[in-house]
Amino acid sequence: MSKILLLSVLLCCTALLVRGQEEFAVKGDSIRRTPQRADTAKYVNLGKIAARKAAIRSAMIPGWGQIGNGLTVYRGIKVSAIYVGGTLLAMSYIQNNNNYHKFLKEIQYREANGGQSQPGSSLAQYQNTDGLITAKDVYRRNREVVMFSFVALYAVNIIEAYVDARLKYFDVGDNMAIHITPTMINSNVKYGFNSFAPALKIGFRL
Repeated sequence: MSKILLLSVLLCCTALLVRGQEEFAVKGDSIRRTPQRADTAKYVNLGKIAARKAAIRSAMIPGWGQIGNGLTVYRGIKVSAIYVGGTLLAMSYIQNNNNYHKFLKEIQYREANGGQSQPGSSLAQYQNTDGLITAKDVYRRNREVVMFSFVALYAVNIIEAYVDARLKYFDVGDNMAIHITPTMINSNVKYGFNSFAPALKIGFRL
């Protein structure tokens, strides 16, 4: 009798202590497994966020995006190149614009005064009006080229800041390696014999 009582107590204690690893919800005659909560952590691409921020900064102030990526000697040279290029383009635009208006006023004066040059004009050496028109068109074309160059430099400034920010967060890891070993290559079969040539075998490990 004592053995049965002791066995009953052990079984009750075992039933209370044992718990299943998965929870089940019983509804009616069906058993439904309670779904586990999925991991709601969302992947954040830091490189994409930093690149977008750098592009916006460079669009507002040229060179700001490059400095925001971290000021280094290389980035400092790039910012200097942007402003030096912009300064040279501005000087070229002013020069070509002034010459364009100078030749234009001379042409308009000659057309209004029967081909006579303006008194004290430095363009009196141009006896033919066609030469003045050609020079005017050259300066106008140069001015337009400079304007397009301004737009291109501005776009390159934004694109470079964007790419630099993306590459800043690009990591190939420490496991990348290159392995070079000597080997032999079977070139072809000649006179029933296989001809081999020495070569190098290059392997990449990612």
